[in-house]
Amino acid sequence: MPPSRLYVGPTLRRLRRDRGLTQADMATDLEVSPSYVALLERNHRPLTAELLLRLAQTYALDIKSLAASDGSDETARLQSLLKDPIFTDIDLPAMETGDLVTNFPGITEAFARLYAAYQEGQLALADKGVEARMTRGLPTEAPDPVAESRRFLGARRNNFAALDDAGERLAQAIAGHDSLAGYFKARHGLTVRRLPGAVMAGSTRRLDWHAKEIRLDDEMDTASQRFQLAQQLAYLEMAPAIDAIIAEASFATESGERLTRRALAGYAAAAVLMPYTAFARAVEQRRYDIEALARQFGASFEQIAHRMTTLQKPGDERVPFFFIRVDEAGNVSKRLDGAGFPFARHGGGCPLWNVHRAFRTPRQIITQWLELPDGERFFSIARTVTAGGGGFGRPRVDRAIALGCSAEHASRLIYTQDDPGLSPDKATPIGVTCRLCHRAECTARSAPPIGRQILPDDIRRTSAPFGFSDS
Repeated sequence: MPPSRLYVGPTLRRLRRDRGLTQADMATDLEVSPSYVALLERNHRPLTAELLLRLAQTYALDIKSLAASDGSDETARLQSLLKDPIFTDIDLPAMETGDLVTNFPGITEAFARLYAAYQEGQLALADKGVEARMTRGLPTEAPDPVAESRRFLGARRNNFAALDDAGERLAQAIAGHDSLAGYFKARHGLTVRRLPGAVMAGSTRRLDWHAKEIRLDDEMDTASQRFQLAQQLAYLEMAPAIDAIIAEASFATESGERLTRRALAGYAAAAVLMPYTAFARAVEQRRYDIEALARQFGASFEQIAHRMTTLQKPGDERVPFFFIRVDEAGNVSKRLDGAGFPFARHGGGCPLWNVHRAFRTPRQIITQWLELPDGERFFSIARTVTAGGGGFGRPRVDRAIALGCSAEHASRLIYTQDDPGLSPDKATPIGVTCRLCHRAECTARSAPPIGRQILPDDIRRTSAPFGFSDS
């Protein structure tokens, strides 16, 4: 008979994986609980003689080979990973490696997954020709101007108090005139002129100093025209404040700097049309009702949602929001985070998020509670918006935007009220992206997670697109 205390966790886990079984499947076969199988695999419980016999009978195993198993395969696997050059300066005795495998198989598995993710990242860099560029003394990765701009805005939580203050002062100055057009005429001698799209030749706004005109495409809606005028005013009167903010960072590309400057000019335009103090007070009074706020400030749904992400002025903060805008193919055209939401840097987002379902019900607000794999919950509001159009035959683009906040702030939003079916306890389990999500039962998965071994399907096929180890 085998010894009374036999620990074979790694071997048992490998046996289960090779047969395409989950811990629950094996527990049923052996007439034990799934939690007991998990304890056996983590070497928290020894394999008894009775269970050893049951294993051999159930899976037609050689009882001697199983009883003699010492985890040498798992030890060899770990030792091979530790031969990577990044570990060369670390003393890693073979005895300690064996002890880790035997006593902490879970940590061994976690390390193996992390190393697999590291390898995948290295391969991705190699595919871009990084190693070749390094040998030539060139930058190791092509600069990404969009990522540059997003990092700049994200590091500052998309809040620029200097622009908010300047915007409020400018809004007060404009209030002394009939309109933005009146202010342009009085302050800059510029006439606002609205022209057909064919005359504008692809432009929505153009400043013509020779003719002393600001020309607008007359097929834009009123909110878009006002925003374009406010953005032009920001370029004319708030340039010093924008330049001072730009000077805080060093951009790798000229395009990155230009994209950031454009984003800051858009921020400044919103600060003029929706002055911080008045807007912050209104969002609380209307309980963050985006459509009601749009009517109050004469702005579009997207403009209001975007402005709500900026309300983090020190000493006068409001609910912190994240914002994302996607097209029907899932491409992200705008992303802002002031709520700590872990957006995926690469690849598609989670298809279970309602922002992707918004296209089924155009211009209708849909709400959803979200729960990330770590248990953190967020509340999300999504709706489609339209760009372009304005006349028959004019091209238009439909996009979906989502605005969200963490669970602790959701009660302040009108969207969480008076709906018994909308409860954080019924949150949709989502992941950041499939490659980083380890939810085993997700039928919407498009790719297996990094570091997880796919189960064979010659004996058992899972209902999910990919079956992989549940431990």
